[in-house]
Amino acid sequence: MRIVSFHCHDGHVRTGVVLNDRVLDISEWVERLPLSEEAKRHHQHAGSLPPLGGILRCLSAGPEALRHLQAHVSQCADQTQWALSAVALYAPVPRPGKIIGVGRNYADHAKETGVAPFEKPRIIFKMPSSVAAPGAVVRRPQGVHKLDFEAELAVVMGAYGRDIDASTALHHVAGYTVLNDLSAREFQFDISPAQTTFAKSMDGFCPMGPWLVTRDEVPDPQNLEVYCWLNGVQMQHGHTKDMLFAVKDLVAYVSRFMTLEPGDIITTGTPAGIGAFRTPPLYLQPGDRLAFEVTGVGKLSHSIA
Repeated sequence: MRIVSFHCHDGHVRTGVVLNDRVLDISEWVERLPLSEEAKRHHQHAGSLPPLGGILRCLSAGPEALRHLQAHVSQCADQTQWALSAVALYAPVPRPGKIIGVGRNYADHAKETGVAPFEKPRIIFKMPSSVAAPGAVVRRPQGVHKLDFEAELAVVMGAYGRDIDASTALHHVAGYTVLNDLSAREFQFDISPAQTTFAKSMDGFCPMGPWLVTRDEVPDPQNLEVYCWLNGVQMQHGHTKDMLFAVKDLVAYVSRFMTLEPGDIITTGTPAGIGAFRTPPLYLQPGDRLAFEVTGVGKLSHSIA
């Protein structure tokens, strides 16, 4: 299934499933889902209110909710649908709890940076407020001149997990999406100490989408191709088999130190070809248009202003 967050003419935030060129509105069905017992305990312990609707409500209902959703879709294909071309998409998870990045996780990217492969994943964070929708116009902040792109496969967690074993790690994954890890390289490479999280967390620096493809549609996340085009010219082309740390290993590693929660995002690194390590360096300018694709997951595009 391809699950989207969207709005149409009335401006209400909705949840849907893409069926060919149509979107089946499942918003009310999602709002009626009961929280999982684990989600109830988590929110009570944290003193937080659970999500009332949207993709986070669906994921907070437990992994079995996606199985129930499949049955619901098959029975309700004649209910309210919108033309995909007539709706405006948000990022599939518009405000995740955590966005966990992994630096230099492709062998070719590590090579182009001149750094030996890491023995353990290099963890980086992006703030949830940096998320942008598919098709967004991302404004380059004043004073930033080294704006760079990174095509990435993003993993959307579908269950709570701590100390997850790598052999079962993918069972905690809800699905996958496409993400551009925009970065202001001035704050990452030109100052000491580096302010990497800040460099990657400015407004709009996390375009994501167009949808969440559920895990059953991607049987092997290490068998996908990753692309980036800038103004129609291919900048990146990599293969997830070349990750130094596979998706299952990243999930297991991160969960050793923090609880992964439904809706959390793990961005899995980028292949070679980013602007900073080209000769000469190539940075994004107002008017630039970017397109990204992960085979079997989707295509994402946005522009720079």
